[in-house]
Amino acid sequence: MWRRRRLPFKLIIMRARSAPTNTEAEREPAHGFSIAGHVLTAPKAAAGLYLVATPIGNLGDITLRALQTLAGVDVIACEDTRISRRLTERYGIAAELTPYHEHNAAAVRPKILQRLAQGASIALVSDAGTPLISDPGFKLVREACAAGYVVTALPGPSSVLAALSLAALPTDRFFFEGFLPAKQTARRARLAELARIDATLVLFESGGRLHDTIADLAAILGAREAAICRELTKMHEEVTRAPLAELADHAHALETRGEFVLVIGPPAADAQVMGEAALDDLLRSALARSSVKDAVAHAVELSGRPRRELYARALALAKQSRAKDDHGED
Repeated sequence: MWRRRRLPFKLIIMRARSAPTNTEAEREPAHGFSIAGHVLTAPKAAAGLYLVATPIGNLGDITLRALQTLAGVDVIACEDTRISRRLTERYGIAAELTPYHEHNAAAVRPKILQRLAQGASIALVSDAGTPLISDPGFKLVREACAAGYVVTALPGPSSVLAALSLAALPTDRFFFEGFLPAKQTARRARLAELARIDATLVLFESGGRLHDTIADLAAILGAREAAICRELTKMHEEVTRAPLAELADHAHALETRGEFVLVIGPPAADAQVMGEAALDDLLRSALARSSVKDAVAHAVELSGRPRRELYARALALAKQSRAKDDHGED
């Protein structure tokens, strides 16, 4: 009886000391993450590039799949390691962080592609929200796809969609513009082009340019409903809804601290002809880079006005510009 009981014990010891098979090793969790004090395991991510959406403000806005992936990859490529580290530390993720942003992308991109060629698993994240929306990830994804590597998107937070949800404006068709030009002339010219788009517009803007941009929106786009979404998902989230003219009149009272998404409703059905101010801005911008003929052709396409009318206006603006140059005016 005594010997019979020792034999299974010896077999158990031998099995415990033997190396795991390849299949067993592949099933072993490589990393982990924690939620509210509970530690969860994450299997090692398969080779490939993972586009992981991260919170736009509230760190609680992240999916379980995103956490599992971030914990299981070999490296996380991010715009700012300091910002991404707040997220990884919050959830106890120990993955390597490496910077990948617009200033180093040309130098770092080949290194990331080389690691993918070696079978690495790499997550790409932005500072906030979904990668490739106003960040430098497009070229990396394009080259990874061209090279035949697996690219997987993990959907999640997006300030564009959050603002559209809160704006109380039509969402069946929308156009995302991102940031407008910083200089007023270029900004107003771009708005004149956007004025013809029959859809809700979504813009990003900084607090420092908010007042000027609202004024230009009111001048070029006219009587449209709009919403200013500030600090979305954060403690001081605020949404201001009003017509553009009203927002422009009270621009001095608008809070300029934080991050902003502007949502502007589509043009009214009877507002298909571009206004005088928008038309002049469009023509001035076109005349600065092309001939009168080409500027008029461009304006006809965007404004809905007759060619003869636009040609006369373009000649008048060109004459004004030459007169200013002759007198040395700015």
